Amino acid sequence: MTKAVQPTESFPYPASSEMPDRTVAVFGAAGHTGRFVVSELRRRGLTPILSGRDAAKLNAIAEAHPGSEVRVASVDDPASLDRAISGAAAVINCAGPFMDTAAPLIEAAIRGRIHYLDVTAEQPAAIAAFERFGDTAKDASVVIAPAMAFYGGLGDLLATAAMGDWPDADEICVAVALDSWKPTRGTRLTGKRNTGRRFVFSNNKLEFLADPAPRRAWNFPAPFGAQDVVELGLSEIITISRHLRTPEIHAFMNLAPITDLRNPDTPEPVAADESGRSSQTFLMEAIARRESEERRAIARGRDIYAITAPIVVEAAERILDGRFKATGVVAAGEIFDAQDFLMSLRPDVSLD
Repeated sequence: MTKAVQPTESFPYPASSEMPDRTVAVFGAAGHTGRFVVSELRRRGLTPILSGRDAAKLNAIAEAHPGSEVRVASVDDPASLDRAISGAAAVINCAGPFMDTAAPLIEAAIRGRIHYLDVTAEQPAAIAAFERFGDTAKDASVVIAPAMAFYGGLGDLLATAAMGDWPDADEICVAVALDSWKPTRGTRLTGKRNTGRRFVFSNNKLEFLADPAPRRAWNFPAPFGAQDVVELGLSEIITISRHLRTPEIHAFMNLAPITDLRNPDTPEPVAADESGRSSQTFLMEAIARRESEERRAIARGRDIYAITAPIVVEAAERILDGRFKATGVVAAGEIFDAQDFLMSLRPDVSLD
């Protein structure tokens, strides 16, 4: 990253000398991303509550994590959600489509006065969180953090770090390069459910992405190099627009993973090591432009599903420890020191 930025305000650490509650409910704990999140919570010494609809699958995950409590719940049964998160300090929602699961779980979190995070890449779910729950979340003194994942959170943090001490920018672009994309069953289901038009942020407002989506050339850093990319409506468009001052926000992806995603015969991801991560590689680049100057921040790593776990769990841990700047519905770069957060993701993510 081009310029180190010192925090401009202190974080509100807990006033008490007691250790914060370290229990985190994971809804969708038996899913592909949910299993990575549970393992990351355990690795950091946090206590997961395993929740979701399928008792058999949850019990199988519990066998791999002895001592973890299983609580079956469904988004169409609010009482079951209340029971599922009771006694937790936060809930991480890993169950898509988030257009269906986010609102019921956010409502339960606000009722229980606990913090909520999710890993959605769905723009409609992120928009709904900001528009529906901002005031009630502040009144309950809780953090609601949608899209705290590879899509959404990582791009938001990189864009915030690239902005540095600029008060505004003329344009922010986030570009993703993947060597391949083997989608999970959840990704397939979300694609079938999330069929509405996507948004870009242009002329200081959300506008529909053109159809067909624009294409252009993009010169990525190594190892990807020059690639053709297509503009996409990703969840970082929504989160960045909530707190960084710029009239234009655009997101792009190279074509190879789009081809994989659209091919119904592309298989699900396969573990390439004992951690369960696949061999997929990624590079994400955020560029902020202001007049004739350009700043950029770059992240590289493996497996977009697996890397979501350290992102969302790092966010949850910072919230539980009181290392955040505001309650309400928030974006990653809005409530955390972006550069410090990104550095905490090493060695899972390498940064420039």
